[in-house]
Amino acid sequence: MKKIDHVDRQILQILQGDGRTPYTEIAHQLKVSEGTIRSRISRLLQEGVFEFVIHVHPEKLGLHVQACIGLTTKLGLQNHVAEALSKFPEVRSVGAFSGKHDLIIQVCFHDNEDLITFVNERLSRIEGIVAADVSLELKQYKDSYSYVAGCEEAIS
Repeated sequence: MKKIDHVDRQILQILQGDGRTPYTEIAHQLKVSEGTIRSRISRLLQEGVFEFVIHVHPEKLGLHVQACIGLTTKLGLQNHVAEALSKFPEVRSVGAFSGKHDLIIQVCFHDNEDLITFVNERLSRIEGIVAADVSLELKQYKDSYSYVAGCEEAIS
């Protein structure tokens, strides 16, 4: 993988601001050719540095209950549990953590009843889950997938 340089970071920052920005506009902003932008974006995509995705706001789709669920798993079954959780459409993310919980998942539901059903009927059927600690999100202050600006070589 080729090293990510300042121009690559600038391209990523522009695309994170608006993924629909035309290559010609990016080239104009960075004072490079459109071909340079096209080839760099192609390389970054090919190397898996980023992907184009749609960031959906769950509440706009009627998913008004968002929660984090910390899970304790039986020794040796963490991967099995993570794989099973990854298949549920309600699960936004699954991560392994150090500390109190082995896995933490983010989930979205229409209402509290859907959350209760998920915990009592779906989670309870997964072999290897020992305990679940549900925390409801009361207010969201930030929901971002922007990492470029926080990198060592932040763009000025």
